Amino acid sequence: MRDELPRSDPAADNASVARKHIRELIRTGALEAEGKLPTERDLCARFGISRRSVRRALDALEAEGLVWRRQGKGTFAGQPPDPNGHLAARIAPDADPLSVMEARLALEPELAALAARRATGEDVARMRALAERAGHARDADAAELWDGSLHRMIARIAGNPILNTAFTLINEVRQEQRWQQERQQARSPERVAEYARQHDSIIAAIDARDEEGARAAMRAHLSALKANLERLRDQDMTDRGTTE
Repeated sequence: MRDELPRSDPAADNASVARKHIRELIRTGALEAEGKLPTERDLCARFGISRRSVRRALDALEAEGLVWRRQGKGTFAGQPPDPNGHLAARIAPDADPLSVMEARLALEPELAALAARRATGEDVARMRALAERAGHARDADAAELWDGSLHRMIARIAGNPILNTAFTLINEVRQEQRWQQERQQARSPERVAEYARQHDSIIAAIDARDEEGARAAMRAHLSALKANLERLRDQDMTDRGTTE
C-alpha cells in the first residue's frame, strides 16, 4: 500500500496545510491521553494529506516547540497554539499577497524588537535551527514551511498575545495556493541566499538584545521580499500586455 496520496489536489502535498490541520487538532483538544496525536498514517487519512507533508509539518511543529516526540510512544502536543488562529480563515480568501506584505511590514518589525527584549538562549538556538532548515530547503513547499515556522516563532517569543493573534491572522494567507505560487516565483538561488543572510541578521540582533537592530533587520527583510513580489507582478502584467 502506498503511503502517498494522489496529487490531483495541490493541498494534499502542502506541508503548510498539514501543519494548519494539526494545529487545529491541538487547539480543539481532540487528542488521546497525555495529549498524544494520532499516528502519521491516521493524520494522512483524516485530512487527505500526503505522508511527506505530515512528516514535514510535525518536524516544523517540533522545532517550534509545539509538539514533542517520545521514541516508540508517538507524538504529543506541547504548548498549545494560538486559540484564535482559526479566525484568519475568514479573511484569507480575500487577502492579496502584496496587501499581506504591507501588513507584515507594519507588524513584524515590532515583533522582532520585542523578541530581542525577551528571547532566551534556547529561543535563539531554535531560531537558528529553523533558519538553517529554511536556507537549505530543496523545494518551495519545504522553504515556505520552515520560513513560516521561523517567523511564527519570533512572533511567539515577542510575548504579546494581542500582537501574536494579529500576526496569526496575517500569516494565514501563506497557506493559500496563490501565495505559494507567487512566493515560489520570487525565489531564485540568489534570492534564497539573500533571504538566508537577512534571517541571520534578524537572529543576531535578537541574540544581542538589540531591539532597534532587530526592528531594522526585519523591516529590510520584508521590504526585499515585497520588492521582489512587486517586480514579478509588474513583469507578469508586461508579459500579458505583450501577448494580448
